[in-house]
Amino acid sequence: MPEHVSILQLTGVAVLALASVVWVFGLTRILRRSLAEPTAWHPAHPLHGLPNQRDTAPHRESVELTPAEHDAFAGLVRQLSDGR
Repeated sequence: MPEHVSILQLTGVAVLALASVVWVFGLTRILRRSLAEPTAWHPAHPLHGLPNQRDTAPHRESVELTPAEHDAFAGLVRQLSDGR
């Protein structure tokens, strides 16, 4: 054991090495399990990591503006588009 390395540093290196070995072992098992399943994608087998998609679009909401609000919005658009 080198004299300039503390026990805490040696323990840290050992823990990191052990964590690396466990990570590689787990990754190998996951990859082997995924390769054992059929590689062709079918609609009957959805992707588990993605949420289910809707069949319809969400309901659209709209609000009628008063003439004063419409004019204020048009003025805001003109003000913001002057810089372009």
